[in-house]
Amino acid sequence: MIRKAVKNDIPQIQFIRHSVKENVLSDPGLVTDGDCLEYLENRGRGWVVEVQNEIVGFAIADLVASQIWALFVHPDFQGLGIGRKLHDTMLDWYFAQTDRKVWLSTAPKTKAEIFYRNAGWKETGPYGSKEIRFEMEYDVWKPKK
Repeated sequence: MIRKAVKNDIPQIQFIRHSVKENVLSDPGLVTDGDCLEYLENRGRGWVVEVQNEIVGFAIADLVASQIWALFVHPDFQGLGIGRKLHDTMLDWYFAQTDRKVWLSTAPKTKAEIFYRNAGWKETGPYGSKEIRFEMEYDVWKPKK
């Protein structure tokens, strides 16, 4: 089941974020509960997927900065289409709000990099010293729908 993320989901969102094997935070304190709340309630929207009343994946879009702030699935639930469902729901919502391109970054040589390439994201160069920047255009996403 996919639904809009709410404040009470933040502990489980944080648990998933800290359980991933790729794109691990160098310092878990870098993303606070307050940050999550800011993105969920003021900057954009988030979604969670529940399996047997347990959140197993989440995604958050930042409408203010035109970016995907997060898309993570618990390692035990990867490969089941959960990430793709979150991704598509998030982009459908994002492009229903605006036609501005959206961007994200991820580490190279990861499953996430392959996932975004397969979903139609265009690599636009490096992001910082350790990540790749990708962009999705309205005109590329909307015809897929």
